Amino acid sequence: MKLSGVYLMLVATFFFALMNVLVKLVPGIPSVEIVFFRSVISLVISGAILTARRINVWGTNRRLLFLRGGVGAVSLILYFYTLQKIPLASAVTIQFMAPVFTAILGVFMAKEKVSPIQWLFFAISFAGVVVIQGYDERLTMTYLLIGIVAAFFAGMAYNIIRIINVREHPLVIVFYFPLVTLPVTGGLSAFNWVMPQGWEWLLLLALGVVVQVAQTLMTMAYQREELSKIASLKYIGIIYALGFGWLLFGEEFNFMTYTGMLLVITGVGLNVYYKKMQKTTTTG
Repeated sequence: MKLSGVYLMLVATFFFALMNVLVKLVPGIPSVEIVFFRSVISLVISGAILTARRINVWGTNRRLLFLRGGVGAVSLILYFYTLQKIPLASAVTIQFMAPVFTAILGVFMAKEKVSPIQWLFFAISFAGVVVIQGYDERLTMTYLLIGIVAAFFAGMAYNIIRIINVREHPLVIVFYFPLVTLPVTGGLSAFNWVMPQGWEWLLLLALGVVVQVAQTLMTMAYQREELSKIASLKYIGIIYALGFGWLLFGEEFNFMTYTGMLLVITGVGLNVYYKKMQKTTTTG
């Protein structure tokens, strides 16, 4: 049975939430170095699976694959940095701007259409993000700008995946990310290397595996559905961020935070429902 893009994105979102927690648990390891370890594990797993299935690891759209790896690397390094410096929920909240950039860039890059009512739904979700962010006094302008840049590059990476579409195997797309990031992050880490200690090795290993699963599922989701339909589903990760932040890191939030969360979920739900009804009307 072929799973829908919506279902795949929902599962991927949960695994990305676990990734956020693991990054937060190794505050002493630089974000660039974390991406380096993540790249090593991902390269080995992806390469092994592709080889076992006798799939050409180099793909056919190499220019786009390298570009996707490059913009994805910038996004991930900056995002991991914010995860380590500010509360979990705040960092994830800023990253939720990625679907907005995805939809906007999708109009120009993937030539997709977004109806006026969908922009309203995006605005509702974005308003919720702004409300949550506005009540986190620990968030400085510098961290905010870094987070916004990370979200912008993430939106660009998602559009490249959509442009490639089903012309490449999902694992080939995933394989190119560590292929690009490994030499870059390895070179940067050499100037500020921090040797992991004890349980940090286990956490970094787990992070690599979790990200590999999440990245593969997300790539498949973007290949099977329109950007505007599933991009906003990542907003659901705010529930995980708030929950994990409270349970594991003692991050507290108030009534306005819950209000913002409700706005986010409302916008997501309306967008998914609208796309479903639109597809039903078209095929019916």
